[in-house]
Amino acid sequence: MTAHASTPDRAPDRDPAPAPAPVESTAGVTEPLPDPGLERWRLILGAPAERHTGPCRAEGRSRDRALEWLYGRDPERERRGVRRAGEGPSAVTAVDWLDDVHRLFPRESVERLERDAVERYGIHEIVTDPAVLERVRPSPALLRAVLRTKHLMNPRVLRLARRLVEAVVKELLARLTPEIRRSFTGTRSRRPSFVPQSRNFDFHGTVRANLAHYQPEHRRLSIERPRFSSRTRPHLERWQLILLVDQSGSMAGSVIHSAVTAAALWGLPGLRTHLVAFDTAVVDLTCDVTDPVELLMRVQLGGGTDIARAVDYGSGLIDNPRRAIVVLITDFYEGGDRHRLVRGVRRLVEQGSTVLGLAALDEDAAPAYDRDLAQEIADAGAHVGAMTPGMLAAFVAERIGR
Repeated sequence: MTAHASTPDRAPDRDPAPAPAPVESTAGVTEPLPDPGLERWRLILGAPAERHTGPCRAEGRSRDRALEWLYGRDPERERRGVRRAGEGPSAVTAVDWLDDVHRLFPRESVERLERDAVERYGIHEIVTDPAVLERVRPSPALLRAVLRTKHLMNPRVLRLARRLVEAVVKELLARLTPEIRRSFTGTRSRRPSFVPQSRNFDFHGTVRANLAHYQPEHRRLSIERPRFSSRTRPHLERWQLILLVDQSGSMAGSVIHSAVTAAALWGLPGLRTHLVAFDTAVVDLTCDVTDPVELLMRVQLGGGTDIARAVDYGSGLIDNPRRAIVVLITDFYEGGDRHRLVRGVRRLVEQGSTVLGLAALDEDAAPAYDRDLAQEIADAGAHVGAMTPGMLAAFVAERIGR
């Protein structure tokens, strides 16, 4: 048997569904409806399981056709001797399929199906066909697909794709900017404040100041003099944040979140943000940081990688080494001189700059990278890991607040 998607290890832990009520067919013969639980397994496992699960109902057959259109492309099926259902090639277009999945599946399933279509099976029509782009729901997966395929688009399609990019970037900015900027709202100082704000309430100071009003018989402390702490902003003067972003194809998610992070950090007092994209060449995108949509439309994913050249360029941007944070966002698969790269990182660390190597900057922070080179970078004094945009902002705020 073959599966349309990943087959569960076992059936869900739930009570078996009650037997479906029989219905009368058009021929006057009473027949039971397919068991809903078995029908779900039939959709998961595909047509070869039908002799065990029974056939699907009409809506189930429509779902099965939509799943077959996509997952029938899996090359592993032929290796296992499973034939694609139907005779000859499917006449269903990407537009038809998209209409079907939006009608037949819940939103979460639609997003997974669209992501598999563009990322797993490379069905570029999803983002290069105007009719599809007019129907598709914006999502990060489709934004990544647009960045990978925009060089294939004619001007009309590019305008439609840009609207998709704008919608996703707007949603990401609205969701991530508060989290990113929250790290820079300041930390509590030990000085008292006469401005009563709940977020600055000094619990321990209030207890100490009101101990004379403790009532043992009621186990109650009467508060007559609440205490509050003042807040001080981190010292941001003269600090630079230099984001060096690998624009190879595997780093699409990190490129998107780097653009959004740079836009969210832009304009903070005393923090000067640079955004630099690189492959075998280096492109300074700092002038477009305030317009992440335009920035992303300029990015060209793919090609080789020369990380050492990007590090050298970033070094040249530094005014005060001890007030600089260089963030290298890459999968560490170096196409240039890895020894030159390690020397460049070590030189930055020795002059007092903070170097952070991120194998992923996105909401999943699940990287795939060259661990050997990443270890060499760490041995040269860099911090290496993977972060969400909020974690990166907290790291920067902590460094600047020292």
